[in-house]
Amino acid sequence: MQYEIKQQDKFRFVEEGEGEPLMLLHGLFGALSNFEPLIEFFRQHNKVIVPLLPLFELDILHTSVGGLAKFVNKFIEARGYNNIHLMGNSLGGHVALIYVLKQPEKIKSVILTGSSGLFESGMGDSYPKRGDYEYIKTKTELTFYDPKIASKELVDEVYGIVNNRIKAIKIIALAKSAIRNNLGEELNQIKQPPLLIWGNNDSITPPFVAREFSKLIPNSELYFIDKCGHAPMMEAPEDFNAILLKFLKKLSEPATVT
Repeated sequence: MQYEIKQQDKFRFVEEGEGEPLMLLHGLFGALSNFEPLIEFFRQHNKVIVPLLPLFELDILHTSVGGLAKFVNKFIEARGYNNIHLMGNSLGGHVALIYVLKQPEKIKSVILTGSSGLFESGMGDSYPKRGDYEYIKTKTELTFYDPKIASKELVDEVYGIVNNRIKAIKIIALAKSAIRNNLGEELNQIKQPPLLIWGNNDSITPPFVAREFSKLIPNSELYFIDKCGHAPMMEAPEDFNAILLKFLKKLSEPATVT
């Protein structure tokens, strides 16, 4: 499915459907294709928004999770969104958390899947081997429980990024920024309803990370999807969408007076 990429000023984004905004933030090697099943399903219920994060366009000083959170803030201001259900995968979850901690008033709920912010085992020191296609293929496959999800197109995309010197430098800067920016002591400040959906076989942010997030963020709902890795919305879209739909429907119901 091809979605129209809209542009307003410097912001490029997808916006599909009507209803309460559901904003999706992609990760370090994320792309629109990561969210296609989710967009296609939730455009029937929500206004689904995917800003294209400027992973490689920010100057090196602002190539950080904090710099990306500032970008998201400017995007939300420019578009005038309110009552946002903010979801992030991997680095996108980390960016979502920083935004919510700094600008909570526009956010209705927070959804994390495979989020960094506490611990992650990324590509890290693998970049000396960046010219080795098979190595990059193996690393990309580790994102998923089923390595076949790592299509040739996806592997080619990652290989192209890590073999572009400027992009590789910025990927390393973002990865180091994520490791430095540990949110463990701040997560108890989050007041919005939190939903955590995790792959039970996630090797990048393993299940213990999800349990730690759940412990630190008040009133968290935590769900694990079996036989699923670091990107549940790609690998198990039906399970993922069912959990998220139930959560969003519950939030839209009027409160009952007892």
